[in-house]
Amino acid sequence: MKYSFEKAEKSTVKITIELDANEWKASINEAYEKNKGRYSMPGFRKGKVPKKVLENAYGEGIFFEDAINLAFPKYYSEVLDKEPSIDAVARPDIDIKDLSENGITLIAIVAVKPEVALGEYKGIKFDKIEYNVKDEDVEEELKRLVERNSRLVNVEGRAVENGDTVIIDYSGSVDGVKFAGGTAEKQSLVIGSNSFIPGFEDQIIGMNIGEDKDINVKFPDEYHAEELKGKDAVFAIKLHEIKVKELPELNDEFIKESVGAESVEAYKAETKERLTKMNNDRAEREIEDVIVKKITENATVEIPDALVENQIDRMVQEMEYRMSYQGLKLEDYLKYMGKSMDEFRADYKEQAESIVKSQLVIEKIIEDEKIEATDADVEEKIADMAKKQGREVPDVKDKLGARQLDYLKNEIIIKKLFDLLKSENVIA
Repeated sequence: MKYSFEKAEKSTVKITIELDANEWKASINEAYEKNKGRYSMPGFRKGKVPKKVLENAYGEGIFFEDAINLAFPKYYSEVLDKEPSIDAVARPDIDIKDLSENGITLIAIVAVKPEVALGEYKGIKFDKIEYNVKDEDVEEELKRLVERNSRLVNVEGRAVENGDTVIIDYSGSVDGVKFAGGTAEKQSLVIGSNSFIPGFEDQIIGMNIGEDKDINVKFPDEYHAEELKGKDAVFAIKLHEIKVKELPELNDEFIKESVGAESVEAYKAETKERLTKMNNDRAEREIEDVIVKKITENATVEIPDALVENQIDRMVQEMEYRMSYQGLKLEDYLKYMGKSMDEFRADYKEQAESIVKSQLVIEKIIEDEKIEATDADVEEKIADMAKKQGREVPDVKDKLGARQLDYLKNEIIIKKLFDLLKSENVIA
């Protein structure tokens, strides 16, 4: 095999691979041996037809495509092994330049990790981000705790009021015909929650337990069900129960039973400490994002399209994964939005380019600053994990697989990176 390579446009490399007659013939023979079992002809058992007979019957190029598919990965990998400077980051695009009995020439255009020209990433001034915990924040947490421990109790002797929870049967119809999804029994509904179409909940106010009533409503013009958009409808309602939310009294006894704190004041102190930590963590994440955004803007890098497309692939897959948890399909979502997959992917392009560029910049700084996870760093991290999990260090270490260990090392490196960036820049 002979090969050569040269830089092409937009962080790609053009690799030319030439196979001589013997190498090409060997690849064709390999393709024949792999695929001969698929062929049968009169006078021969299946899989025993000679190569020459098959070539005469189906044409000389019968095995060319399979031969290329076998030969290219082999010789392409050989080139990458010999030329570590070709840091391929995507699958290559392959073209055939010459093909004859004397050999074949293959052209591969492959995206490579681009060179990053770092701009200023030290000595920059950033505004400090702070989120202070106010007394009102602590009080809101107490209210939420009380709400979580509330219960619904039945009310009798009065009509429905705004804020009540009601248990109803309903049956909806348009022009006297019931429609799909418009009927339910013993449905729970909070009056004033606006979870039903406009006007529905308001007309239940004033009803009494056991009462039947017809409610007249109009579906919104932008309603999700096409056949109901803008239509007048009638709902037959039967009211079964009225419930109100009963809140526990906020006192030391309630606090001790619900969260284990000794008193309301003690829980307030704990809550303030927890919220302070959350706010500090949030501020740290945000200042890190601001720093990365700025140093990425300062850097120059020519990003190959393949890297952006790979990032878009990951983003689309994540979207599909999230939607599947909600019982939805991406293809149905696209139909609802009136978008093609190409248009949907195009919406992600700018964000994907930003993500790829920031990753490349971060990797370059890590390389230039020689940031690494030492054995001592790893041992310290494992010891910390063991302490938090209440386990012995050897037990934690034994359970770490290669992938988990790589993830742990990456965490250490990224932390060191941000420690460096925050210490080398001015945050005030």
